[in-house]
Amino acid sequence: MIRIFLVTLTISLLTIMTSFGQSEDALNTLLRNGKEVPKVLLVGTFHFGYPGLDDHKTDDANKLDINSPQRQKEIEELVDYIAKYKPTKVLVETGSNTGYLLRKYEAWKEGTGELRKREVDQVGFRLMDRFDLDTIYGIDANSFAQTIYSSRDSVQVQPIIDSIYRSRPDSLFESAIEDKYWEWYEVQDKRCVDMELLDFFLETNSDYHINRMHGHYLLSDKTDSYDSVDGLTLNWFSRNLRILKNIQMVETKPTDRILVLIGSGHVPILKQQFECTPEYELVKFGDL
Repeated sequence: MIRIFLVTLTISLLTIMTSFGQSEDALNTLLRNGKEVPKVLLVGTFHFGYPGLDDHKTDDANKLDINSPQRQKEIEELVDYIAKYKPTKVLVETGSNTGYLLRKYEAWKEGTGELRKREVDQVGFRLMDRFDLDTIYGIDANSFAQTIYSSRDSVQVQPIIDSIYRSRPDSLFESAIEDKYWEWYEVQDKRCVDMELLDFFLETNSDYHINRMHGHYLLSDKTDSYDSVDGLTLNWFSRNLRILKNIQMVETKPTDRILVLIGSGHVPILKQQFECTPEYELVKFGDL
């Protein structure tokens, strides 16, 4: 009797799972009109040149010399790994006017220039060369807060934005978890020094790491003020959704394989959007 029950239960579960799978396939087919869509690979990176523009600043002792012979070998290994994806378009975290990047790229190709200590050059240019791509796309954007703050008619808006950010002193989120995040940034810098680059990229581009690091943005100040989430929405979420918009504005074919090379902090929001939109198919870094 028990065996019959278990067999019946198993068949029922398999039927439900098959039904769910069929439903997903049907929805994708409907939304995509049965057509292929461009693929997208997000590659979250640290900034090789250490510009010091992020809240966390890497100590000099933990800064990699990306031009050292060992690191250059590791860069080649990283590029070889990403090359499995066979990108047809390379998108990077710069402004939309990328003419200066193309001049740098052409100078390097001609032997009259060198690759700078930037991930755009070290990874992006190498991939352009390998796949004979003739352009590179800048997709960075200012946030809504930055746009309205610097607009000509922002006299009324500036005090409001100032008040939101003034109400968020550095000590606002002091907590055990907050402290641990800052501690982890230090640990991660040291791990980057100790690990080979490809291993480090595989670790930091894993789903678990991407999601947990995004958790730092979501810590609550435990007050009844919405200033913290308003600031996050107007600035960080706005900037990343605008980056997504810039990606969507890049003209593509269904067979395109888009590579987005961008600072790791941007990846969680973009990853969620690409998992949701039927316009693209997301490829995970660790699955290459």
